[in-house]
Amino acid sequence: MINPNTIQTIFETARIDEVVGDFVNLKKRGVNLIGLCPFHDEKTPSFTVSPAKGIYKCFGCGNGGNSVKFIMEHEHYSY
Repeated sequence: MINPNTIQTIFETARIDEVVGDFVNLKKRGVNLIGLCPFHDEKTPSFTVSPAKGIYKCFGCGNGGNSVKFIMEHEHYSY
């Protein structure tokens, strides 16, 4: 079992823009970043990353979460 303090430390230090940016080509749009969703095929970007909130959200497929959830979904990991 992973210590809850360790999980909280990871949530606080893993910047969402850096984590997602390793897998998705992101472009700045206002205060957020946008790109093509890695979870489904699309031609028009509907994948948004909010560095201020520390979350991502795809308005096409509905997938969303924080940096840890992104890695878990993208790489098919579980706790």
